Amino acid sequence: MRKKLAGGAFIVAASLFAVHPSETITGENRPVNHTAKDLFTGEVVDQAPEQIPITLVQTIDGDTIKARVKGKVETVRYLLVDTPESKKPGTCVQPLAAEAFKRNNELVKEGSLSLELEEGTNRDAYDRLLAYVYVDGRSVQETLIKEGYARVAYIMDPPYKYLNLYKTDENLAKMSKLRIWGRKDYVSYMGFIGCVR
Repeated sequence: MRKKLAGGAFIVAASLFAVHPSETITGENRPVNHTAKDLFTGEVVDQAPEQIPITLVQTIDGDTIKARVKGKVETVRYLLVDTPESKKPGTCVQPLAAEAFKRNNELVKEGSLSLELEEGTNRDAYDRLLAYVYVDGRSVQETLIKEGYARVAYIMDPPYKYLNLYKTDENLAKMSKLRIWGRKDYVSYMGFIGCVR
């Protein structure tokens, strides 16, 4: 876009958009109503995927909840994250599992919940709904990763819209040796190693 100034000079603007002050491009949690408007026309040029309001029924563990979604109770497994196990059949209770459960439970009880689906497969082998979960527009997954309760995992069918963001958050938690990253040889590609003794 060009705008002519006095004296025949032009200002050239490339892809200028107005973004709401609560929205960032630096890895902060995403708001529920994400829109961008062209500065000159005021037209909406980007609209985030729909977030579906949900009601918490029960917190299962660090990365799973039960929620009422469009009138039906669903087990919702958080996309792209994994926390230490506390209730998986055939698996011992792992270190920091209780802490991850407690933090997840605190987060999902802080405000209004919603979820966002990824394009493609929305269910896992256990028929759990796979989704991004938000409380008052803030990403629960991103918070768990940033605070060192979760690792990025289960990258089954890329691309995923938030994978790069989550990996960046994970690297920061690793560098700071937060929680799961503070235990030597605890996190592996396959999950977490060790049991609570």
